[in-house]
Amino acid sequence: MKSLGQSLVRWKGHLMLGIWIVIAIAVAYIILAGFLFIFQSRYVYYPERVLLADPGSIGLDFETVRFETTDGVKLSGWFIPSDSAKGVILFCHGNAGNLSHRLESIQIFHRLGLDVFIFDYRGYGESEGKPTENGTYEDAKAAWKYLIETRQVIPSQIIVFGRSLGGAVASWLAQSRAPGALILESTFTSLGDVAATLYPYLPVRLLLRFEYNTAEYLGGAVGSFFGLSALSELLGFLLGLGVLVAALTPWLGGLIFDLTASYIIAMAIATVLFAVAGLLSLLLRPPAR
Repeated sequence: MKSLGQSLVRWKGHLMLGIWIVIAIAVAYIILAGFLFIFQSRYVYYPERVLLADPGSIGLDFETVRFETTDGVKLSGWFIPSDSAKGVILFCHGNAGNLSHRLESIQIFHRLGLDVFIFDYRGYGESEGKPTENGTYEDAKAAWKYLIETRQVIPSQIIVFGRSLGGAVASWLAQSRAPGALILESTFTSLGDVAATLYPYLPVRLLLRFEYNTAEYLGGAVGSFFGLSALSELLGFLLGLGVLVAALTPWLGGLIFDLTASYIIAMAIATVLFAVAGLLSLLLRPPAR
């Protein structure tokens, strides 16, 4: 009897330990979710203020451009002319650095005989303000307005180019404008899809305050569409495929990625459930007689 009593005490001790472990995991989960919700903008935007170089450092003539958005934010950009230009690239860059990190791309477009107008979003480089989703859209709209009104460029001569997060911004702009073409490089279907792949164990779609829904914007985009996507990773390929299909059939592009994300989430949940079941079976095993 004494041995049985000691076994029961040990069993209860193991059970309480298991309960405390579950509680600790739940608390850590809630803290992590709260942290991501509060500080998520730091995971979306990585601006740098200092310009490392300018087009002059690679032998290109350029003009520093200052212009203003409709909500009063002063932005900075570069206009790089090309001899006998065939069109103008409106360059919407990604979420990190600033325009000085895109000199190689600027040089490629210049060699193709295109003028380039690249600008920094609010909070990047020498542009004022703090980056927000609506703010980046307003910035792109102001850049378009500058080309149309100040440079007197006709819409059909403007090629809107977007890379990564800039692809969502470029797609948003192409909804309400009529550029000659829209080019997207390494762009995702939506920020929610990206977050779901990075954090499949969190309800990111409920926590996320940003959309950048490229697939949706492409449904209303006007102009010719060209898509480029890095194939180095499976998920990067699937995101790029979703963008490409969304340009043709918006609902199908979203479905392709939703099915992929659902598979990843299901596998993650199954792994967690198996681990919990294994732990509980160990803790709740009847004491040896």
